[in-house]
Amino acid sequence: MDPIPEFGIKRENEERRDGGCAVVLDPASGLYAVGERTDDGMLILFSGGVDEGEDMHEGILREVREESGLHDFGTTEKIAEALTHYYNRAKGVNRCAQATCLLIVLNSTASVAPTLEAHERFSLVWRTPEEILENWKLHNHDQGLDHWMYFLTRGVARARELGVAP
Repeated sequence: MDPIPEFGIKRENEERRDGGCAVVLDPASGLYAVGERTDDGMLILFSGGVDEGEDMHEGILREVREESGLHDFGTTEKIAEALTHYYNRAKGVNRCAQATCLLIVLNSTASVAPTLEAHERFSLVWRTPEEILENWKLHNHDQGLDHWMYFLTRGVARARELGVAP
């Protein structure tokens, strides 16, 4: 078994909060669903912590439903894990997490209103992988986005292997 890659800078007083994220593809358009923060335009993967006792796969799907409103999931599969160190800007804490990433291939882009928490200030947008990576390069100076870049690259490669992405 390959070792889990580690990303980010270890910081003092890190809180451990394992969770996950998803690379979400609409195969009809070839675009990926991400959140766009309202204050600075940074794109984000739909992600969050998974509650104790909650299945990781189901927890990630829950986070995607809550944060994006998307719910018509087709293929869902685990594509990668990483250990990451980062500053959680929304909550103002240093975090360390074992993060799991799913690839979600949508059946449709049907959605319901998202149920965002007070600190979650973003909206669903659709972008190409190149647009997402370019955005992250602009914002990566202190955000610890290297693990998301790793996940996106793995997710796009897997979607291409499955024949559902250009």
